[in-house]
Amino acid sequence: MQEQQLVEMLEEVRTGRLTVLQGVERLRHLPFEDIGIAHVDHHRALRQGQPEVIFGQGKTAEQIDCIMQAMLRRSSRGNILVTRLDAAKAQELQRSYLDAVHHGDARCLTLERSPQQEAGRGSILVISAGTSDIPVAAEALVTARFLGNRTEHLYDVGVAGIHRLLARLELIRSATVLIVVAGMEGALPSVVGGLVDRPVIAVPTSVGYGASFGGIAALLGMLNSCASGVTVVNIDNGFGAACAASLMNRRDSGTGKD
Repeated sequence: MQEQQLVEMLEEVRTGRLTVLQGVERLRHLPFEDIGIAHVDHHRALRQGQPEVIFGQGKTAEQIDCIMQAMLRRSSRGNILVTRLDAAKAQELQRSYLDAVHHGDARCLTLERSPQQEAGRGSILVISAGTSDIPVAAEALVTARFLGNRTEHLYDVGVAGIHRLLARLELIRSATVLIVVAGMEGALPSVVGGLVDRPVIAVPTSVGYGASFGGIAALLGMLNSCASGVTVVNIDNGFGAACAASLMNRRDSGTGKD
């Protein structure tokens, strides 16, 4: 249940359109619901401002479907994001949810039954160093959009051809928060961090030759960035970067002000 849904339910109780007992029944499964295979966190949106998201890797399509059904029982017009989902599982789920969208590059599935309300005070820009980094960048992009942010993306502008990056300075400097995704030696976030006065979230990817050690070289390079204002998430964690960027970009929920 999201904050606006709770406000609407309390207003229905106040005006008599919903009885107190009916309101209690709707809240019965807060903060979580035990469905056997999972404890579904229905309270997360109220507690953190971001809803429960299903991590698809390692789960069967049947398990994911069970969790989705539990979420929809609490809010039939709710929106659901499933991350790290392969094409076969996505196709199986789409047979049950005809309005679900599979984002192949991002390895995500979204089910959006209510219009996303814009929650950000500005925009989030997702930058990837190379085309090989796009899956992680796309995960960040889909997640940031799902969380109600205006987004832009800029792909294949790594330091091997830095003129590609410098040609887009207007776009880069217009963003409120930047997510910079890179593998190999992971140099791009430091370069971007030296060009802007905004938060930069660096995402190392597992892309690279043997000495990249599956992304550890990029991770260490980003952790040792000489540019101030650069923070780092885990290897290939586009989802986590987008969640952090969304919190940085979010309007104050109490006043509606920046």
